Amino acid sequence: MGDTAVRKATYADLVKVPDHLVAEIIDGALETHPRPAPRHALAEFRLGQRIGSPFGDEEGGGPGGWLILIEPELHLGDQIVVPDLAGWRRERLPDLPQTAWFELAPDWVCEILSPATARLDRVAKSRIYAKAGVGHYWMVDPDAKTLEAFALQDGQWVVIATLGAGEEVAVDPFAAAPFAIDDLWTY
Repeated sequence: MGDTAVRKATYADLVKVPDHLVAEIIDGALETHPRPAPRHALAEFRLGQRIGSPFGDEEGGGPGGWLILIEPELHLGDQIVVPDLAGWRRERLPDLPQTAWFELAPDWVCEILSPATARLDRVAKSRIYAKAGVGHYWMVDPDAKTLEAFALQDGQWVVIATLGAGEEVAVDPFAAAPFAIDDLWTY
C-alpha cells in the first residue's frame, strides 16, 4: 500500500477563495469561514474604536504608540492567519510593510469568537500566536458577553483577566484607557 501524501495549501490556494469568505492556512490546511455575523462585527468594530482611539492615535486622548488594525493578514512562518484585530507597538513596527500582509508578529491579537471559529481560535490559533511570540491574546465572545485576556509567559498563555457583563476592561496591554465591556455589544 502506497503513501497518500496530503498536499499542503499554498498562498495561491488562499487567493482563489471567494471574497465573501475569510481564508487562512493553518497547519498546512486551507481553512475558510464566512464573514462575521452582525453581533461579531459590532464587537470587532467597537473594540477597535475603544483601543484604536487612545492607543493608535496620540490625538485620541490616550498614550498612543500603537498601530491597531482590523483583520490584518499575518504570515507567521508557514501559518497564514487573519485575527479579528491586531496591534503592534510602533517602536517595533516603525513603517508599514510593502506587502499586503505582515510578517512581523503583532504584540497583541484579539479574536472575536463565533460558533464557526471558536475551536480554531482557542486551539490552533492560540498555539500559533504563542509560537510567534505575540505578547497578549484576547478572546471576546459576543454571545456570552465575555472577554478573556492572556499574557505570554515562558511560551505559555497565562490568564490575566476574565470579564463579563457590567465590568470594566482595564487589561494589559491597554489598561491605561479603561472602557465598559458592555460598550462592545450595546446597539
